Amino acid sequence: MATPALSASNTKLKGIDPMTENFIKTKDGVSLFFKDWGKGQPIVFHHGWPLSADDWDAQMLFFVQHGYRVIAHDRRGHGRSQQVSDGHDIAHYAADVAALTEHLNLKDAIHIGHSTGGGEAAAYVARHGKGRVAKLVMVAAIPPLMLKTAANPNGTPIEVFDGFRSALAANRAQFYMDVASGPFYGFNRPNAKVSHGSIQNWWRQGMIGSAKAHYDGIKAFSETDQTEDLKKIDVATLVMHGDDDQVVPIAASAELSVKLLKKGTLKVYKGYPHGMLTTNADVLNADILSFIKS
Repeated sequence: MATPALSASNTKLKGIDPMTENFIKTKDGVSLFFKDWGKGQPIVFHHGWPLSADDWDAQMLFFVQHGYRVIAHDRRGHGRSQQVSDGHDIAHYAADVAALTEHLNLKDAIHIGHSTGGGEAAAYVARHGKGRVAKLVMVAAIPPLMLKTAANPNGTPIEVFDGFRSALAANRAQFYMDVASGPFYGFNRPNAKVSHGSIQNWWRQGMIGSAKAHYDGIKAFSETDQTEDLKKIDVATLVMHGDDDQVVPIAASAELSVKLLKKGTLKVYKGYPHGMLTTNADVLNADILSFIKS
């Protein structure tokens, strides 16, 4: 006798709704996708632009095997989260994380953010994390400010970010392929060991997300001054950055951030690219574990 197909209606009868099990609603009604694996002290991962929680695979597998509870979400408009029109700014990103941590009742958590996710994590810890956060790790992160200004002469000129917007609007698929195969992982450097799987995975994550969220996100990651956020953070913070980061240059980011943090430590990786969490996962995972345990 054939077994009936499992339908949404009969799974709900058993108290399971596979379409909502890994989603939460933010305070302004946006559905966010998240992963939550393992038990133990929680580690929350914040992904970079324009990616998703999947960019943390190498870290989530490593830390869950070391006895930690690992959590990662897709930022609004990214990955499997809802493709809403508005709210693509650091303030909303941080508030969304607050909604997730409250939903999961996370305490004594370690927050780890990469690139734009580093800005999101810093904003969350500074604005919403009081009493819930144990430590913070910022990897190749955007704070304090990416944009070149009179007060931030080592920043990146606005014309570069305008170019990002033009390329995204003209041909997002090609733009994402160019970023992943070039500066993001340092695959444009002489003698680079190119991983075509990493390129395709970056492209896949990007193309799942919303073009609107990604377009607006360029302003969020480039023009948000997080100087005051960094000054407010009072937990131990590890700032990790490659000195060959072609996306978020170290002189205008990590080297300034560590001076603003009350309990900041800077670790520089010679020759490492922006996407070093993928290209050098073994080294970074071990260093992050050491920091967590210290």
